[in-house]
Amino acid sequence: MIDTLIEFAPLLWRGLLVTIQVTLLGIALTVVVAFVAGLSGLSKYWFIRWPSYVFVEFFRGSGLIVQMFWLFFALPLFGINLPPLVAGVLALGLNMGAYGSEIVRGTIASRPKGQTEASIALGLSRTQRLWRILIPQSIPAMLPPFGNVMIDLLKNTSLVSLVTVADLTWAADTIRTNTGQTVEAFLAILVLYYLLSLLLGRLVDFLERAFALERKAHGVSRNRTLWGVLTK
Repeated sequence: MIDTLIEFAPLLWRGLLVTIQVTLLGIALTVVVAFVAGLSGLSKYWFIRWPSYVFVEFFRGSGLIVQMFWLFFALPLFGINLPPLVAGVLALGLNMGAYGSEIVRGTIASRPKGQTEASIALGLSRTQRLWRILIPQSIPAMLPPFGNVMIDLLKNTSLVSLVTVADLTWAADTIRTNTGQTVEAFLAILVLYYLLSLLLGRLVDFLERAFALERKAHGVSRNRTLWGVLTK
């Protein structure tokens, strides 16, 4: 087993780098999609809310692997050819972003009504209330569920091998095909995926501590007043 892993170490290393690249690009797209769809779902205009609702329901209700296959194998029939990496990242970002949008929408909608009422009394517009009050206060509450979405995304990157992206899973399958050592190959990437998940979890924990409002200053309560936020 050791000799096999040493022999194929360069292949595993390249697969690891591709997996990290797909994960980072997928996370970036997920965050963008989540905030766009989530904030659209809070709009007072139906023609903004409904497209967001349809998008979320479609991408949560259809399978990720089906979406990935459509982007890579079906779109060329309509004259749209996406590179394997782009198709994989796009499918991951849209799918995970649909789940993340509900985190954004639900967290912002759950903010105390008193914050909104006080900001209206101070003459803040809807946009100012959103970006200066509601979103900053919501970020700490969003981080734990977003951490779960990010870890799910990392694990789902293994599916990009099905659209010919040479990631960790593709590397393990190549080793299995060439050597017949299935257990050894997939045990190696199991450990690597676990370590990546552990690292990502630690990063989320760090961000939770960094963004936690109640820990930024001594004596500040968990639900800070609107005035305290505005005069910080």
